[in-house]
Amino acid sequence: MAQTSARLLKLLSLLQTYRHWSGAELAERLGVAGRTVRRDVERLRELGYPVHATQGTAGYRLGAGNALPPLLLDDEEAVAVAIGLRTATASSVTGIEETSVRALAKLEQVLPARLRHRVTTLQRATVRAGGHGPTVDPDVLVAISEACHRRERLRFDYTTHGGDRITRTAEPHTLINWGRRWYLLAWDVDREDWRTFRVDRIRPRTPTGPRFAPREPPGGDATAYLARQLSAGQWAVRATITMHQPAEVVSARVWPGMGAVEAVDRDSCLLHLGAESPADLAWMVAVIGVDFTVTEPPELVAAIHALGERCRRALDP
Repeated sequence: MAQTSARLLKLLSLLQTYRHWSGAELAERLGVAGRTVRRDVERLRELGYPVHATQGTAGYRLGAGNALPPLLLDDEEAVAVAIGLRTATASSVTGIEETSVRALAKLEQVLPARLRHRVTTLQRATVRAGGHGPTVDPDVLVAISEACHRRERLRFDYTTHGGDRITRTAEPHTLINWGRRWYLLAWDVDREDWRTFRVDRIRPRTPTGPRFAPREPPGGDATAYLARQLSAGQWAVRATITMHQPAEVVSARVWPGMGAVEAVDRDSCLLHLGAESPADLAWMVAVIGVDFTVTEPPELVAAIHALGERCRRALDP
């Protein structure tokens, strides 16, 4: 009986990976005959697990039930979930901290001692530094994501950077989580152009509007477009600098929002970025650790010369 119960648990664990399994694959994994797999599947059904037979392939998959069944996690999966819940307590989504703490408490109660020790050790060795910022209402995230999925126009009230309240109508394309902030990339219907909106400033109106045909985001990459928007922003000084390394090398060395990288060839790329002053731009480019060429604006060229002279003087005996 114990052997049968252990086999049922292993079968359930395999089915919970949310993929189709053929009867032969399950039999091989469990080390039993096909008829034993069929009997075990029937036992799971009797216990209330919705195991569906797939047509034409003699296979099985676990369907969604009316109640959440116990999840069977291996050691690595359990630790990953616990770390994810622990990280979510510092989330930018309103209210998710308390929910994550409750879920984590339930998980830790059933973790084996060896795994509980690994999770608590991580907790005690980790501190949360900075990162405070506006939070997003989860209902707003759900409303926007559903409009994106259904390709339905979204009408919403929006608070501008200057604090004004305006109403916008847009075709939502993608939600982007950038650092501790959420952004919506959308086609602005009134302005007939792409725009990015801070989600913490959005208040959707219901119901949503008519369906629309999806558009290709600028450059085919929503994240790259947002990076360009954030790097340009309202900066007093902006520049485009030739970096003498491939785009993938430079991209790995710039921080989120610092600038947008544009590939040129196998040996170089362009870095578009902005800052409050030429001096700020100079050190931002210098710390990337890649050779570069600056031709304009003149203020930045002068700032680079000044930074170079300062570094040279620091090395004089």
